[in-house]
Amino acid sequence: MGLDTAASKPHEALAGLLADDMDAVNELIEARMASEHAPRIPEVTAHLVGAGGKRLRPMLTLAAARLCGYDGPYHVHLAATVEFIHTATLLHDDVVDESDKRRGRPTANLLWDNKSSVLVGDYLFSRSFQLMTETNNIDVLRILSNASATIAEGEVLQLTAATDLRTDESVYLQVVRGKTAALFSAATEVGGVIAEASAADVQALFDYGDALGIAFQIADDLLDYQGDSIQTGKNVGDDFRERKLTLPVIKAVAQATSEERDFWVRTIEKGRQDDADLDHALALMAKYDTLSATRDDALVWAERAKSAIASLPAHEIRDLLSDIADYVVARLN
Repeated sequence: MGLDTAASKPHEALAGLLADDMDAVNELIEARMASEHAPRIPEVTAHLVGAGGKRLRPMLTLAAARLCGYDGPYHVHLAATVEFIHTATLLHDDVVDESDKRRGRPTANLLWDNKSSVLVGDYLFSRSFQLMTETNNIDVLRILSNASATIAEGEVLQLTAATDLRTDESVYLQVVRGKTAALFSAATEVGGVIAEASAADVQALFDYGDALGIAFQIADDLLDYQGDSIQTGKNVGDDFRERKLTLPVIKAVAQATSEERDFWVRTIEKGRQDDADLDHALALMAKYDTLSATRDDALVWAERAKSAIASLPAHEIRDLLSDIADYVVARLN
């Protein structure tokens, strides 16, 4: 299906449905990213928060809470918490990856400096913990603090795993669960918890977020090799140039001849690359059909996300969450 029609963008339909809640989240984010003593904090935060983005993670929290019949105020706090955690990790990621572009705009570390990016990220993490304590819900604290630790762990694991050819699909999945899926699953789970949903419904929401996050990241890693740089805001092959072992390459390495393995050792492990190497890497991925195998994996995880919430009560929001799982992988067609 085409991605240009409004009907094909379920996150926009969900945003419309949750517009009042999202306005409240945005107001809360603006209020809490202010700093009386350090004007650089709102400057840096506003650059990233104002860069657009779909606000998918906070929307998932609002959606989960509404789906479970919540009518209190704290889903707004939790959605803002999730967005602050996400923004903090982006600030830190761009420093670690030495990125100069995000969503087609210069990164904060490029416009200001690494120190500002790291410290403002720390500030946003602190703000997220202040926000979550305001709910007075120990389960919410446990879920979001665990997610924060898992995200950090996933990022550290990626540092070593990304350039190590021994990294297999199970380690890749561990990295993805850490750096991406942990926040998706926490976002949906806390929505159910704050609404005091049943244990089975909370588990279903967690499973949905986990599978959606994995499908999302696999799709992202695939688009790095076959995406449109105007749409993705990244150059094709950035992951290869940054020596990141993602699923399309992991699948090619697993089937490589000794000569091909030498190529991967030189380019990924040792980082000695020349201009022709990306084309050769793409040729090896084509030889073993790893791009379509990666796409198949993303589709499987999207289906798992949809299956997870099939048992939840029939609701317009449930249908849109199911459509979002399809949309995340529809960009791979």
